[in-house]
Amino acid sequence: MIFKKRTFFGDDPERQPAEHPAELERRVAHFLAVSPGLDAIDVTVTCRGNTVVLGGTVATREEVARAEEAAAAVEGVAEVVNHIEISKVGTG
Repeated sequence: MIFKKRTFFGDDPERQPAEHPAELERRVAHFLAVSPGLDAIDVTVTCRGNTVVLGGTVATREEVARAEEAAAAVEGVAEVVNHIEISKVGTG
């Protein structure tokens, strides 16, 4: 393992508290990005309090369901509103 010399000597970036909507959005987006069987590159995540709103497109109905399940599994999420659509690319 190689350790680089520290090049930043200012204050650490400010993290939002876990209950802050921006932090919840970050955690849900990260969980979607690493979920197996889901290509979430075109999925948007917006939080209103503890409610997560998913938007954008995925390739299959299964991915729509996986995205909703993954978002609901994140700690702090009370409700998931799923507005993800199936992309029309390659259908004709």
